[in-house]
Amino acid sequence: MKVDVLLGLQWGDEGKGKIVDVLTPQYDVIARFQGGPNAGHTLEFDGIKHVLHTIPSGVFRPDTLNVVGNGVVIDPIIFKKEIDALVALGVDVAASLAISRKAHLILPTHRMLDAASEAAKGKAKIGSTLKGIGPTYMDKTGRNGLRVGDIESPHFEERYHALRDKHLGMLAQFEGFEAALDDREWLSAIDFLRSLRLIDSEHALNEALKAGQRILAEGAQGTMLDIDFGTYPFVTSSNTISAGACTGLGIAPNRVGEVIGIFKAYCTRVGSGPFPTELLDEVGETMRAEGREFGATTGRPRRCGWLDLPQLRYAVDVNGATQLCMMKADVLGCFDEIRVCTHYMHRGETIDHLPYGINPDEVEPVYTTVPGWPGDLTGIRSLEEVPATLMAYVKMIEDAVGVPVTVLSVGPDRAQTLQLPIPVSA
Repeated sequence: MKVDVLLGLQWGDEGKGKIVDVLTPQYDVIARFQGGPNAGHTLEFDGIKHVLHTIPSGVFRPDTLNVVGNGVVIDPIIFKKEIDALVALGVDVAASLAISRKAHLILPTHRMLDAASEAAKGKAKIGSTLKGIGPTYMDKTGRNGLRVGDIESPHFEERYHALRDKHLGMLAQFEGFEAALDDREWLSAIDFLRSLRLIDSEHALNEALKAGQRILAEGAQGTMLDIDFGTYPFVTSSNTISAGACTGLGIAPNRVGEVIGIFKAYCTRVGSGPFPTELLDEVGETMRAEGREFGATTGRPRRCGWLDLPQLRYAVDVNGATQLCMMKADVLGCFDEIRVCTHYMHRGETIDHLPYGINPDEVEPVYTTVPGWPGDLTGIRSLEEVPATLMAYVKMIEDAVGVPVTVLSVGPDRAQTLQLPIPVSA
């Protein structure tokens, strides 16, 4: 068996949670492979909206194991609150959730270091969610971190106090930063974490593959936030691309099967950093309002812009995407015409790829205008009802990136999801 990978192809917020939820019945295991509570995966069904931060998006489907992999960083307080909310909805979390012992823990002082560092950057801040993600990954690579498996050790509190005190010493170097620490809730949440199923996930997942079980690896954030291949330094602290599934779960590259890339019919971004097709006008405001474009984790308004084909092609290439899911086609139903970035002007020449720098003074988008599909798409339940202009838009994207679109979303609910036939040549 192979592990299929599902991830975002833009700057995050593409709709990964919904598609994982839709696809979960085809899989035995859903496994998160990177990121932490800075992620916000939104699912809607039965008239209820759910936002998951750390727990895999298959948790609402019965008979599916949800694994939090070693590449994830966990805030025990947020994790407990997330589980409490699921239990209140009748979800049997104890039966359906397992956590890698090699996943790293976010300490209260990691959050404080995140806030202090971001404040010190002033206008150069990167737009951190202030969840302590960056400092936790820094401790991981610096070989100072605490992992979930450490909570089983009789020496855990001693190790925690040593790292906490080191962080407090670092915080003292930030002039004017108030470092008042109360870690009682965190320690209580650690006790709760001990009651959950902790596993050596790399062994469990490889054994599941040998047993013929189907696994879907769920990514967080998006390709353009990857620490290596994103718009550095305005990125997250982990590898969000498909290669991250191998290091974040302990699966070999030759065990990866389908790579399912999720993208919106337009582009959005939260926080600072370059965004070539950003709209700073009334069109962008309309797009934000129609798409309810506000961060699931931060609540911050998302920056909006037209679809960027050079960026999408880049993301398809670095991930090895084999099929695509286009989200939020319904949002563009408020426009008679739609613009699409097909090329960039870069240093006096027209290019069709993503260069090293994409700041406004380095690239200028070159647009083409295509017919829109005015009207309400949210009631569509069959391909026969899809406007011809929307199918032409899908075909244009497929031709540009060389990968078929297999899922078309026309609304946030599970039911508002259309399966497209895969071309014979794909």
